[in-house]
Amino acid sequence: MAKVARYIMCLMGLLLPSLGHAEDGSQLWLRYAKVTADEAVLRKIHCPFTDPVARTATEELQNYWHKGNVDLLLDKKWDTQADGYRIRSMGGKTVISAGTSAGLLYGAFHLLRLQQLGGNLQGLDLTEKPSYALRMLNHWDNLDGTVERGYAGHSLWKWDELPAVISPRYREYARANASIGINAVVLNNVNASPLILRDDYLEKVKALADSFRPYGIRVFLSINFSAPALLGKLENSDPLNPAVLRWWKDKTSEIYQQIPDFGGFLVKANSEGQPGPQDYGRTHADGANMLAAALRPYSGLVLWRAFVYNPSAEDRAKQAYQEFVPLDGQFDDNVILQVKNGPIDFQPREPYNPLFGAMPQTSQMVEFQITQEYLGFSNHLVFLAPLFKETLDAQTYAQAHASTVAGLTQQGPHPPMSAIAGVANIGQDRNWCGHHFAQANWYAFGRLAWDSSLSSDSLAREWLSATFSPDPALVTTLSQLMIDSREAVVNYMMPLGLHHIFAFEHHYGPEPWGDIPGGRPDWMPWYYHNADSLGIGFDRTPSGSNAVAQYHSPIREQFANISSCPEKYLLWFHHVPWTYRMKNGQSLWDNLCYTYQHGVDQTRHFQQVWDSLEEKVDIQRFGEVRSKLKIQTRDAVWWRDACLLYFQTFSKMPIPVTLERPIHDLDELKKIKLELKHHN
Repeated sequence: MAKVARYIMCLMGLLLPSLGHAEDGSQLWLRYAKVTADEAVLRKIHCPFTDPVARTATEELQNYWHKGNVDLLLDKKWDTQADGYRIRSMGGKTVISAGTSAGLLYGAFHLLRLQQLGGNLQGLDLTEKPSYALRMLNHWDNLDGTVERGYAGHSLWKWDELPAVISPRYREYARANASIGINAVVLNNVNASPLILRDDYLEKVKALADSFRPYGIRVFLSINFSAPALLGKLENSDPLNPAVLRWWKDKTSEIYQQIPDFGGFLVKANSEGQPGPQDYGRTHADGANMLAAALRPYSGLVLWRAFVYNPSAEDRAKQAYQEFVPLDGQFDDNVILQVKNGPIDFQPREPYNPLFGAMPQTSQMVEFQITQEYLGFSNHLVFLAPLFKETLDAQTYAQAHASTVAGLTQQGPHPPMSAIAGVANIGQDRNWCGHHFAQANWYAFGRLAWDSSLSSDSLAREWLSATFSPDPALVTTLSQLMIDSREAVVNYMMPLGLHHIFAFEHHYGPEPWGDIPGGRPDWMPWYYHNADSLGIGFDRTPSGSNAVAQYHSPIREQFANISSCPEKYLLWFHHVPWTYRMKNGQSLWDNLCYTYQHGVDQTRHFQQVWDSLEEKVDIQRFGEVRSKLKIQTRDAVWWRDACLLYFQTFSKMPIPVTLERPIHDLDELKKIKLELKHHN
């Protein structure tokens, strides 16, 4: 009967949409109940400050706080460089105090989150201070509205309409970010068009900055290093050319005249064909410091990406370390080196990047990928908090104290500049992220940027309670599914340290045999898996590329020894015989087979779990997630069959008889050529 009733309600919704709204996911986790007129009379929100951010904090509480009077106070005892706050119950009211209006805003959202999640609101006395000063989303949005590695529709930024037309989604976007503590946004792709610095585009950027400012969010821009030559018509863009420095100083002054709180520049230089200082025989430090000089009068920052590698005989995993470590201490103090979480490229699992802990005199920030470039795009349910935590909590042994990646990046040479970035997964889709559960990765990144000690389980529970329902049965069941989902995708894609065996260019689906005629070796899957008749894996021990030498002891020795290397990284660091005995007694080949099958089984289990909760989820989101889970399960089988059948041509060993038989033929799998693009 319940299903019949829901079906009738669905039909009514289609025929009479004015009677209710569809649960399309557009509200994200901000499903606060509006204060009624009667409630508003019974409580008072007091704030003596009238700046835009303080007004936003006041409005949020006026609109959604149901539990009594609140006072918002600026307290000089707080560090005004931080965004921390204190929430206390005092004399029958709640007091939020902070050193800045942004702190008051974050405190207001914390209070609303406690109310939303049913937390204890009596006798409050809690203090919060962010783990990172700069908590940033990097958008890879292009000026034509496409999004590189974007899987949720076109860009939110409607450049053709700006600055005249301001979409209401800009404010919704800023509010969602502020609610989880994100305070900075890079608007455009790191593969930057120089046009973003043209006068007409700067007017558009100003309009976005004005929209975000009431939510405490500063705007940054990715820049093309050749802009002085391409846009300014200079002879070159050599960072040691005085005319180039003058051009950047003039352009920076122009930006700050329009956007006084502009954050600075993000730079991808001399990487994957992008221009940079090495084009003129200069170093990354030369290029970064030239920009830093232009930004210094305004307290602006240079975020210089460390993602560099070149076609060479050297192991790609080693190249960023080799290029940047000799420059330690040469970067100006308003330069932050932005380092990907792993040494290759946002893989489902990588060891932490050895650059962390290798440059003690250089400020570093972690760059994660929230968008699922290598994780099934917006088709696969993959909760990334465990991946984020795996990196942040990784022990580098770089020094006696604070030697985790989180500790090193939070307490670097200039702690007030500590920063963290996530490549955004947001687009014009009504649910923002393409997959309803992909919203959880945006949420988890923001919350971890604020407090890196939070657990994956607590974040999953928070998000589920706010986004779907606080029903304990739903939250407990789905939080476990979310925690398991990252390991599942590793299992059915690239277990035991395998990496980068995706289809060329778009990275959707398996292609371990991939070989593009004339293509660079370090873009080919065989470069990474090295499968042959003897075994599989990349030898990064002293007998191979010796990439292990870039890690500190005792991690270096642990990774280098096949017996002590964690099996989750085994094929990352070792070329392992097919008959090698794993810790569970299975041969490597059998273990690989069982792990791929386990990944498939996990996705099927996710379908069963989701179906069991049909009565607890609104009909639209239930159906949309169920459809995505079907795709994910089909893709998991595709991955299993493609990888095992291909690697079997080298191992010459049978798939264990207790396992499900492949349903595809290798030849037919090799014929699959998906016509996908970088962007939607």
